[in-house]
Amino acid sequence: MTEFLIFEGLTDEDVKRLLNQFFASTYKYKKDETILSNVANTTKFWIVKSGSANIVRYNYNGSRTIIERLNVGDIFGPFSASYSQDLYVISSDDTEVINFDYTRLINRSGRNIEAQNKLIDNVVNILSSKLRTYHERVEILTEKTIRDKLLAYFNNLSIKQIRKNITIPFTMTALADYLSIDRSAMMREIKNLTEEGLIEYKNKHIKLLY
Repeated sequence: MTEFLIFEGLTDEDVKRLLNQFFASTYKYKKDETILSNVANTTKFWIVKSGSANIVRYNYNGSRTIIERLNVGDIFGPFSASYSQDLYVISSDDTEVINFDYTRLINRSGRNIEAQNKLIDNVVNILSSKLRTYHERVEILTEKTIRDKLLAYFNNLSIKQIRKNITIPFTMTALADYLSIDRSAMMREIKNLTEEGLIEYKNKHIKLLY
């Protein structure tokens, strides 16, 4: 797991010792299972070991908004609750997660102090990156039209993936939920962009032609 950003700069032995020290537990979930039903009230720190998940909010009318996509190595916990409504973490694949009490992370005690400090530094860096991602998403959501939201999202993804041929990390339904737009209207706009020669579209693969 040392390839995870949270464990960057730590050895396999460091990681093993820290997880033992934190009394970490591992859980497995099938696709579409609820991993966490109230992010705001959790005292646990979570790491996605395999698979993927979404942090979602359900509106009063039952519609869903995806707040954040979680991939292998990503973290979530009390710091993920930036909305007043209850947030849920739902697996989008067969998913395995590790968790331990959040206070054990921030309590520098016992042995392995140097490794603990490095782990906390990594967490701070990851949370800073999350803040930038949240800011980028707000900029996308403030676009006035579905077309502008799609193009802003595609541009952002192209920058992150460093290529014009991008892969969307969502299903089309989940992408609509992430962009807070109607799926049918979104698919019509993708068709329009394709016919106008601005993109090529196949399944979850988009080639930007502009």
